[in-house]
Amino acid sequence: QVQLVESGGGLVQAGGSLRLSCAASRRTFSIDVMAWFRQAPGKEREFVGAMSGRIYYADSVKGRFTISRDNAKNTLYLQMNSLKPEDTAVYYCAAGRGVVVSRADDYTNWGQGTQVTVSS
Repeated sequence: QVQLVESGGGLVQAGGSLRLSCAASRRTFSIDVMAWFRQAPGKEREFVGAMSGRIYYADSVKGRFTISRDNAKNTLYLQMNSLKPEDTAVYYCAAGRGVVVSRADDYTNWGQGTQVTVSS
């Protein structure tokens, strides 16, 4: 198991930006995908984006969100620009191996989540 700790959430006005971080406790060969999901109240957990050998984005965030990774720090980032009220959710970091990147049930390692609230 790898511990994941998210940070960087907060309250921002529509059109603003936030950068989320996900720090992994260690590097491990048991992980080849790191991803971001989000969950709004009353809704299912939703895929946001992922990084393996390539980068994937949900259509709803493409062009506004950017995933990057600092291997030296074992940290995954999610830069969120042009935020909209519908981006309001708890954002989770996940890590796994051999997963379907957009399928939450495939991931075995999850962070505790960080709240992002976008006001209109």
